[in-house]
Amino acid sequence: MTEPIIRAQQVEKFYAQPSENRIQVIAPTSLEIFPGEIVALLGPSGSGKSTLLRMLAGLSKPSAGEVLWHGKPVSASQINVSIVFQSFALFPWLTVLENVEAPLKARGIASTTRHKSSLKILDTVGLDGFASAYPKELSGGMRQRVGFARALVVEPEVLFMDEPFSALDVLTAENLRSELLELWQKKTIPTQAIFLVTHNIEEAVLLADRIIVLGRNPGHVRTDFKVNLQHPRDRKSAPFTALVDYIYKVLTRPDVAPAEMPVIEGGRRVRDQRQMHYEMLPHARPGGIAGLLELIIDLNGRTDIYRLADELAFEIDDLLPIVDAAQLLSFLRVEEGDVAITPEGREYAESEILRQKELFRKAALDHVLLLRQITRALNNKTDHTVPEDFFLDMLDEQFSEEETQRQLDTAINWGRYAELFDFDASRRRFVLPETEESMAAAGETEE
Repeated sequence: MTEPIIRAQQVEKFYAQPSENRIQVIAPTSLEIFPGEIVALLGPSGSGKSTLLRMLAGLSKPSAGEVLWHGKPVSASQINVSIVFQSFALFPWLTVLENVEAPLKARGIASTTRHKSSLKILDTVGLDGFASAYPKELSGGMRQRVGFARALVVEPEVLFMDEPFSALDVLTAENLRSELLELWQKKTIPTQAIFLVTHNIEEAVLLADRIIVLGRNPGHVRTDFKVNLQHPRDRKSAPFTALVDYIYKVLTRPDVAPAEMPVIEGGRRVRDQRQMHYEMLPHARPGGIAGLLELIIDLNGRTDIYRLADELAFEIDDLLPIVDAAQLLSFLRVEEGDVAITPEGREYAESEILRQKELFRKAALDHVLLLRQITRALNNKTDHTVPEDFFLDMLDEQFSEEETQRQLDTAINWGRYAELFDFDASRRRFVLPETEESMAAAGETEE
């Protein structure tokens, strides 16, 4: 059996807190990167994709567990990897050739040798004739080509890429993907394996031989499967579309174990055994939720998530929080990659503003633990106020410091809209409005 180039054994990433608790970014995770494969890592924002990449590449030490390079600890090995980043990260004062030569110069390679190697790789990536140009003279696509050339000139055994196409326009990104795949398939580049972090599901299905999907809070592998589709892959084919829909479903249903793989054989699923105290509140505004529901109503109440994102010209990370929020509130159902509006969602989208607030208030109290706790605490206090720190202390047992504040900010936004409570920013305190309506809502929640 082929031995992996890189093996991660129960690697974790966490940060200690002043208390005995810690912020867990990556849960114990094991995975392997084998020669001859392109591996795509997908996951929602905050799932730790880049953190995991950095641990595998040896840039960041795991808090626990171990990363092995050809069976030996990374710390005791001379690993040969390169990384292409989302930003072009070129030295603006250097020419294209000098930028590509930089890693060879850092390794102490002689001038003549590094000059020859750099010119050769520039020709390989289609930049012959631009050796003397400066980055400011190049388009975005050409600057990223320089980034690829700089990463490949050291002949890495594993090429890591952290969303390398996301800063480019659609056509340029598509062209670079095709060229990279051609170089890989023709073995024009010496790389033995490619590890691609992306948020673009279609990009992953187009390029990857294997796809890993992460869940978040903390980051953990939800599913890891091989893509048994021949190249070139047809975006419009039924197997391709089914696989895209399957991945969308995994991403949008974090509380449900992934279903069996559709059409594509050889997949395996990993059951999520993580129990959460607080659900992760999607950072979406009530107005955005209502707008999404109205769009879906215009599409006969059901649509494919991928096509919806494409029609709206949204990145998936922009659309998913709104979909997640509507699903959390039971305004939407996600089924096999499609979103379908519920009767509650239709009523919410088609109601007047006051009725919308009532429906949102009921859904929030029914489905959001944090909002129930805030409302109960306010109702139980004689002065009907509670300091913000009380809830921050509870949330930071589960979330990072930054995410704790974001969770509370989202809860404040939702609670104010639903008229469950107000927030006094000067005193950093939650306040229960002295209205019969809000008091009644709090009372009903306690019963």
